[in-house]
Amino acid sequence: MLFKLTGSSCSGKTTLAFAAAGRLGKMAVHDTDELGVPEDADRRWRHRMTEMWVRRALDYQDRGIDLLLSGQSPLGELLAAPSAPLLDGIAVCLVDATAPVRRARLAERDPGRCGPKAIDAYTGWAAWHRKHALDPSHRPDVIIDNSWPEMVWHRWTGWNTGDPRWHTQMLDTTDRPVTESVDQVEQ
Repeated sequence: MLFKLTGSSCSGKTTLAFAAAGRLGKMAVHDTDELGVPEDADRRWRHRMTEMWVRRALDYQDRGIDLLLSGQSPLGELLAAPSAPLLDGIAVCLVDATAPVRRARLAERDPGRCGPKAIDAYTGWAAWHRKHALDPSHRPDVIIDNSWPEMVWHRWTGWNTGDPRWHTQMLDTTDRPVTESVDQVEQ
C-alpha cells in the first residue's frame, strides 16, 4: 500500500514522515526530493517521478512492505499514474499550514533563497491543494494541462465532491506540536 503525505513546501510533510516512521512498524519511508530535483523540473517531470515512486511502492508491496512517501503530488496525480491500479491501496493525507506560517517556515528554512514571487507560488500551490483535496473537479487543469502523455486522467476526472473514491485526510500543522501531528498521521 502507498501512504502519501502531500502538500506544498514547508507544510511539514518530510518531518512528519520520518517522525512517524518509528511508530509505524514495517514500512519504508521516503521523500520524493531525496533523488534530487533538477532546476528545469516541470509538471511532466513530476508526473514521471510519481510513476517511478508508484513502481517503487509496488516493489515494496511485493515484499510485504508498505511505503510512506512525502512529496507534492496530489491524489489526482497518484490515481492517474499508469501503474497506480496495481497498488493494493492508496491513502493520502494533505499536510498543510496557514499562509503566514508557511511563509515564515520558508524564510527560516532557506534564508534568502525564496523571493516574494517564489513564496507566493508556494502559497498558491497550497491553496490549490486544499481545494483539490476536497473536490476533484476543482481546476484539474493545474495538474493535467501539458502533462506527461502516459498519465491516465480519465480514472477520476468525472468524479465530483463527495465521491467515496476521492478521499484525502487533512492535517493542519499550524501551531501544532510535531508529536500531535504524528499521532494523526499514525491514525
